[in-house]
Amino acid sequence: MEMIKYIAAVITSILFVYLGIYSSYLFIFSAAGKLIKVKKPPVSAVLSKFVIYICSYKEDEIILNSAASAITLDYPKELFHICVIADSLKPETVAKLKKMPIQVLEVVFESSTKSKALHKAIDNTTDGFDAAIVFDIDNIAAPDFLYQINNYLQAGNRVVQGHRLAKNTNTPIAVLDAISEEINNHIFRKSQRVFNLSAAIIGSGMALEYKLFKEVMLQIDAVGGFDKEMGLLLTRNNIGVAYAEDALIYDEKVSNPEVFKKQRRRWLSAQFNLFRKYGLNDLAELFKHGNFDYFNEIYQTAILPRILMLGLMPFMLLISLLTPGIGPGWQLWFIATACCYTGILVAVPASFFNDKLLSAVLKIPLIFFTMVLLLFKLKGANKKFIHTPHGQ
Repeated sequence: MEMIKYIAAVITSILFVYLGIYSSYLFIFSAAGKLIKVKKPPVSAVLSKFVIYICSYKEDEIILNSAASAITLDYPKELFHICVIADSLKPETVAKLKKMPIQVLEVVFESSTKSKALHKAIDNTTDGFDAAIVFDIDNIAAPDFLYQINNYLQAGNRVVQGHRLAKNTNTPIAVLDAISEEINNHIFRKSQRVFNLSAAIIGSGMALEYKLFKEVMLQIDAVGGFDKEMGLLLTRNNIGVAYAEDALIYDEKVSNPEVFKKQRRRWLSAQFNLFRKYGLNDLAELFKHGNFDYFNEIYQTAILPRILMLGLMPFMLLISLLTPGIGPGWQLWFIATACCYTGILVAVPASFFNDKLLSAVLKIPLIFFTMVLLLFKLKGANKKFIHTPHGQ
């Protein structure tokens, strides 16, 4: 019996260290982002020349709307070029795209990935661009998006992540996805800059100096999670990522539960694969070179989804109340749980506290158990591209 108690104490102590550090991380960064403002760059009179890559896999109707919207961006027309990478589009869709003032690059892959599409686009891009921007097929940028990004580039930032936010909240799942996006924006982008750390790259709505973009993309051949790998490669080389909060780009949120499962399975698999690839080998970077930005990026590949934290923290608090004297006391678990929940709630924009929130919150238990099951179904998820359909 004593041995069982000892083992239980060791396990709960290890869990407390892992979950407690993560809860503190959420609380500190969330609070800092609310209390401390990050200085924004001045408006620049010098304008960069952009190439905008729009990755399109199927979704014919959506790419027509997205391409048409990108053309209307409020920026000198001679200073931005749009390249649509047409993968598995219908011939009639390609024909309509070619009537627009854009470059249409038709590609065929045995197994499609975003990184392959971008490699092909780079091979077919002429020289002369200052920066590259990547859009997803469903992205709609605010009219002044390029001006906002340009201000950061001209201020000396080599990589800039725009502010991606939801363009739909039509179902409870979409509401939760939209809230999750904004929590990420606050904790893992805006608040990171308070401590002069890199903002997390999302995978769309980001801009890189063109030469740097080519260099980094040559090192990436990921099936999923190319954005996370990009962030790791950049910070490993001491290249920071800025966050342009006013550079708005609208992204369609997942409305269908089945699509949500497929998307999260892909994300989780990519995240943990990258932790194995980089984290276990490169943690020494912190001690060798003091590269805390890179260490922070690696840490973010080792954390659990927040939806799991919402369930795990009160569960562990309950366990500590039922098993006094085994592992950390309930008081410590209570503090950690309070930090976790406070950090998450503080990061939720006030605009989401409306009549849609309750129906969305009621979906959290179902999503929690879905995510738990997905942890046991990650095998093979990063071997083959899993397409996330839009317009569900």
